[in-house]
Amino acid sequence: MLKRPRRNRKTAAIRGMVRETQLSVENLVQPLFLVSKETSREPVKSLPNTYRLGIRETLKEVEDSLNLGITNFILFPVVPDQYKDKFATYGHHEDNFYLKITAEIKRRFPETCLISDVAMDPYSTDGHDGLVRDGKIINDETLPILAKMAVAQAAAGFDLLGPSDMMDGRVGYMRQALDAAGYTDTGIMAYTAKYASAFYGPFRQALDSAPKAGDKKTYQMDPANQREALIEAALDIEEGADFIMVKPALNYLDVISLLKNNTETPVSAYHVSGECAMLIAAAEKGWIDLDQAVQETLMCLRRAGSDVIITYFTKHYARMMKQGYMPEERKEPKTHARKHSTKMPAFITNYKI
Repeated sequence: MLKRPRRNRKTAAIRGMVRETQLSVENLVQPLFLVSKETSREPVKSLPNTYRLGIRETLKEVEDSLNLGITNFILFPVVPDQYKDKFATYGHHEDNFYLKITAEIKRRFPETCLISDVAMDPYSTDGHDGLVRDGKIINDETLPILAKMAVAQAAAGFDLLGPSDMMDGRVGYMRQALDAAGYTDTGIMAYTAKYASAFYGPFRQALDSAPKAGDKKTYQMDPANQREALIEAALDIEEGADFIMVKPALNYLDVISLLKNNTETPVSAYHVSGECAMLIAAAEKGWIDLDQAVQETLMCLRRAGSDVIITYFTKHYARMMKQGYMPEERKEPKTHARKHSTKMPAFITNYKI
């Protein structure tokens, strides 16, 4: 055989030269769940190593993450029931603890990139991403509510706003409101292809934001659909999105690749709570090596086309890198090493110029 692909897999050095995909901590975003308490570190039972953080713990977590090279964070508020109403008014209230913590993070750590969540469900008594009337999610009347949220979040210091609601037209409506308020530099990371998935369970438990009635299938995408994501992407980009997102990630690698190959806008992937919890559970059973699984998973998300990966393993991966972790395949055995003689071969020593 003249062509043997295995020759380019022979050693770690050769494999490194031809490796097509690179993964860095700079590509990753760490999610944080915020509570209104001054001091709190409450574990999320369904997602080990993830916590609901009070103000002090949030600031400490950001500082610790920066020391690991993590600069990107997406923040979610755990809103007490007494602050919730049908119109999610606390989402843009001046005393909103979520906005206050954001402003404090930016004041202390201006080098961070902070991404928000724009949707009604954390603040709504109905638990839906849009306004509910007679059991239906009302699209157009939701848009002004989201726009008020967006402006309040931009004022607090968020760098990127994340409309996760999947209402039609919300990106353009938000963009116009932001520009009118003078926040032309605040970007939008649109949840472009957000699927009605079974993998959001731990997240909804962390935020206590599950719908009180019905489901989200009238506004989140059908998992059976792929081409529909191109329609959503075209609309979001036309309306001013700076990033487009696919959520969840692992079961939708084809959608990530589709958007990457058909748009010029950066693509982000949300490696969601249920996907991460499965890896942790398997590792706890001793069925997989968690470090190797995390490395492989995140690399595959990059390979599929993700420019940005939101994952609960961001800190885990950053620690791995700081500790000098290398994929198992790069740990070469030394049994093949030979002792080389310093004596020159005869054909060299006898050669005359």
